[in-house]
Amino acid sequence: MSEAGLRPSVGVTGAAAEDRRSTWLVVVAVLATGVAAVLGGAVSPVAAYGFVGGMLALLVAVTSGLYPSFATYAYLATLPFLAGIGREALLPLLRPNEALLVMVMGGAMAGGYLRLLRGDAIRPRFYPPVDVPLAVFLLMATVWPLASLTLRGLVPTGEEYASLLPMTKLVGIYFLVRYTITTEARILRAIRLIVWPGATIALIAVLQTLKFGPVLALLTTLWAGSDSNAAAPNEALGERGTATLGSPIATGDFVIISLILVLCCGTRGLLGRRERLILAVILGTGVLAAGQFSTWIAAAVSFALLAWRFPELRRQSRKFAPLALVAFVIGAPAFLGRLGGIGEYSTGSALSWLPEPEQGRLDNLLHMYLPHFDWLTTLIGVSPNWVLQAPERWRKVIYLESGVLWFVWVGGIPLLLAFGWLSLRILRSLKPVLGHPGPFGATASCLDIVWRFLLVLTIIDPHLQQRGGGDLIFTLLAIVVTGLDLRGIGRDPAGPGSVPARE
Repeated sequence: MSEAGLRPSVGVTGAAAEDRRSTWLVVVAVLATGVAAVLGGAVSPVAAYGFVGGMLALLVAVTSGLYPSFATYAYLATLPFLAGIGREALLPLLRPNEALLVMVMGGAMAGGYLRLLRGDAIRPRFYPPVDVPLAVFLLMATVWPLASLTLRGLVPTGEEYASLLPMTKLVGIYFLVRYTITTEARILRAIRLIVWPGATIALIAVLQTLKFGPVLALLTTLWAGSDSNAAAPNEALGERGTATLGSPIATGDFVIISLILVLCCGTRGLLGRRERLILAVILGTGVLAAGQFSTWIAAAVSFALLAWRFPELRRQSRKFAPLALVAFVIGAPAFLGRLGGIGEYSTGSALSWLPEPEQGRLDNLLHMYLPHFDWLTTLIGVSPNWVLQAPERWRKVIYLESGVLWFVWVGGIPLLLAFGWLSLRILRSLKPVLGHPGPFGATASCLDIVWRFLLVLTIIDPHLQQRGGGDLIFTLLAIVVTGLDLRGIGRDPAGPGSVPARE
């Protein structure tokens, strides 16, 4: 998408156009303020809030149409703070970040369509090595589960239709980024809009685990999430770093991806030296504060890959050992609290040495999910909805906490194979550019590491569609695929566009 369209006519001078825009902005702001005041006094405050929200949505959509890259920037900058607000909390049916995505995508698409009518060259961007398996994966994750229900004579419910939206949203983000983040400068800007919000929620997670009162009070308003307890919300929220994403898993994924991106930028001299140092310390502390075993596994895999691929990081590791010790001390409460749960849960089985959450997860898989599988459902899937209603009174729902079983539950063996094919093609496409300099190369190195630890974590949890983390993964994928496409890399493995891998 070009950002040159929908500007003032050539015959108007720059100063006159600027004055005219400023005048219109002032007039619209005054009129909107007056209308909101009248609605608040004559109807109700809710009507005034709704009008202001509608005007804000219109402003965001128009700005996205004028400047398509703004659509991606606005979504990334607000993602970790809006994604954890539940549906119905502020808007009916949608999370705030989903509503924002609809606004910015709608504005960007409308702007692109107007430019197309004007005669601008807007070509579809298609990169077969990744886009073809991604399209197959999307079909297996959305259309195939519904077809599976129909083949068994079942009628999809509203919950099952709604369960298809997260993966559709992620592919929508992918195409939004494909058309807007196309230069090195924009990639670097997008990187900063990922890592700084990531550092912010890492800091919130640290203060949360340290039981800092104002932070706990803030989180209980809109971001309590599934870890809250109606009887003692502050105590429950202080155990692990759920932050504004409302989930320790989501927070851990977001923080570790941000940390890897910072380290990959550091190997290429991107971002300021002090900026990298501050970000690394805060994000490293947040990895521990998340209090999530999957995050620590991802960190171990990521650091091993980073040390193997970038020898300079190994040489510099001694310099930053004191800072790592500081990060460990600050994040220790959540880390030690998580380890302290080992052995406290006892069911009389040989597996009672597991921490309570892991033992509960195993019980859910054995008694709630595995009985639904037979030869047919294993082959074609059980249901698009992976959330079950709990039979007990002390909890409402049960979540499927196994990545491999999630694929089989939703789409059977076809969906699992489609994910494997997509993973293989992505990792193969990344090989030629792992040593590429600049923001594009940093993003490619980060995506390669993130996708590899994603494969490891998929054995434990479903992470690809996790809010926050999944959005970042598809954002990184879109940036890298766009770079590969623009450079002509990978379309013909034997052709001149291919370049050797540089480690």
